[in-house]
Amino acid sequence: MVTAGRAKRTKAVPVASMAQAVAGRGVIICCGSGGVGKTTTAAALAVAAVHRQGGRVLVLTIDPARRLATALGMESVGNAETRVMLGKGMPAGAELWVAMLDTSASWDDLVTRHAPDAATAQRILVNPLYRNITQRFVQSHDYIALERLYELERSGRYDLIIIDTPPSRHALDFLDAPARMADFFSSALLRWITLPYRVGGERAGRLGYLAAKPFYQVADRILGSQFLKDIAEFFLLFQSMYEGFVDRSNAVAALLHDERTTFAVITTTEPAPLHEAEFLLAELAKRKLRRGALVLNRVLPAEIADPAAVALARRIEAQGAPKSSGTVAQRRVIEAMARTHLRFAALAEHEATARRRLAADTEVLVAIAEQPGDITDLASLARLGDMLWPR
Repeated sequence: MVTAGRAKRTKAVPVASMAQAVAGRGVIICCGSGGVGKTTTAAALAVAAVHRQGGRVLVLTIDPARRLATALGMESVGNAETRVMLGKGMPAGAELWVAMLDTSASWDDLVTRHAPDAATAQRILVNPLYRNITQRFVQSHDYIALERLYELERSGRYDLIIIDTPPSRHALDFLDAPARMADFFSSALLRWITLPYRVGGERAGRLGYLAAKPFYQVADRILGSQFLKDIAEFFLLFQSMYEGFVDRSNAVAALLHDERTTFAVITTTEPAPLHEAEFLLAELAKRKLRRGALVLNRVLPAEIADPAAVALARRIEAQGAPKSSGTVAQRRVIEAMARTHLRFAALAEHEATARRRLAADTEVLVAIAEQPGDITDLASLARLGDMLWPR
């Protein structure tokens, strides 16, 4: 079941449906806390977009759990974009493409494309610390995700790109990653670490600095000269790409603020995800980023809060089940069911209150009832897409 209505929003024209929220957009960024159905929702929205408006649509998952392949009924999804065969009945020229970010491959591609020259790129790629640092560095995954988005959007190959954001401790880490990466590579800490190798050439400068600084004497003894050399060389080489980090950070910021980019916040009505969603909506507004849609997954069916059903359950709770209902055991079951119904009705009212509160913060709010079974193929994704974006 879907409920979608006109949302009141300050300084924005309210829209009535997902169709209007998506119309004219080139990038949709799905964000939210983990475990709320973000990946499946992104895939279903992509399927719906292909059916409704055609064109070339790409859904890129940043989630390494590989749930996108399962949702699409595919054995695997890789770093390269792969076309999904949709069958008959599609609009002319409609194509669905999928990819899953491979952090290592994307870093290799970034270095190869943006290093000052081929020799510098090769020295970075063969540095013993390169692979370990780029896989484990704080926000490396978030940063390379936005790099990939920027390159895909700039390529012009797709009419719509839908991004399933990384499972971060804090959903906004994804947005802050470019600036933080650029800041790190210009930090005083790195200048300090690499100073011995920037003073008078590698050997002469390093030996003189080691003699003068007890820290480097101890570090050299504990970590070994080769380790210090490798880490200094790595960061020195990477700093040769610093201007590129800054330029692309600015370009990504411009893309995120572009009129053709919008955000879809995905959540459930459980307290923790709902609190994260409210925080996200507030932060997006503060950053002047477009809050296009809020999707509430796994809500209770509206029938649970039906006034007549609630009144009957309350009467049974207060007076007991009528004797005509059956044996004593059967009446006790009915009374237990009535109490259970009232508890779920209270939860449904709580969800309705949350929906009314959140409706002011997005252009469109869509509520999706809990679905039986898993979503494992295009047919089930299309059904979910119909709920997100009714025909």
